[in-house]
Amino acid sequence: MKIKEIVCALERFAPLPLQEDFDNAGLQVGLTEAEATGALLCLDVTEAVIDEAVALGFNLVISHHPLIFKGVKSISDKTYIERCILKAIKNDIVIYSAHTNLDNVLNGVNFKIAEKIGLTDVSFLSPNAEGSGSGIIGSLENPETETDFLKRIKKTFEVGCVKHNKLSGKLIHRVAVCGGTGAFLIPDAIAANADVFITGEIRYHEYFGLERKILLAEIGHYESEQYTKQLLQEFLKKQFPDLKTEQTKINTNPIKYL
Repeated sequence: MKIKEIVCALERFAPLPLQEDFDNAGLQVGLTEAEATGALLCLDVTEAVIDEAVALGFNLVISHHPLIFKGVKSISDKTYIERCILKAIKNDIVIYSAHTNLDNVLNGVNFKIAEKIGLTDVSFLSPNAEGSGSGIIGSLENPETETDFLKRIKKTFEVGCVKHNKLSGKLIHRVAVCGGTGAFLIPDAIAANADVFITGEIRYHEYFGLERKILLAEIGHYESEQYTKQLLQEFLKKQFPDLKTEQTKINTNPIKYL
């Protein structure tokens, strides 16, 4: 199949109009008329990821985070973004990104996170009129103590450090989630009577004064969205059974823990 057929399928699943205003999801680099030799799935596009695609003989890289967010005024070796663009063009590799449109769609990124946590009765935390929305909320079949729940989250998402506010001693039953930078949904999680809100990033001052209202758990941007690669692979296998796909073996998380 041609790469453009894969792009069309992705955009039927996660339409580009669902992306946030700041975003730049969609085709990043390359020509889509080429026959697809395989798709490498990643969170972030780096030079090492493109090298991996070349070694596999794949001519399509599908990422969650767009390589190009802002306008590129030159293509040289000054930045990793420019070097990635050059390397992709030299090797006839197409780069496509499904970002906040994949976050906001039914059965998208946050639903995959909910699956990993083991939530039931999952729905959008902040729904909109298009049958999409931001974040999700669901329930645990068996309530857990705050400590047990946080320890399980740390293990499930392989988190180097779970940051959270003061424990209140209540059981966790209702769970709200937003992968990546989701702290803007904290008021929605409180309004939905969630016991805990899990996201990738929370700013220091956003922790204050909420310990009696909700448990906040910050697990890292990369860690929260890592299963997006699995989500994309499962989707592509259903749509294109003969397409070779691989999840990158490279950990592209720029944040390290000592």
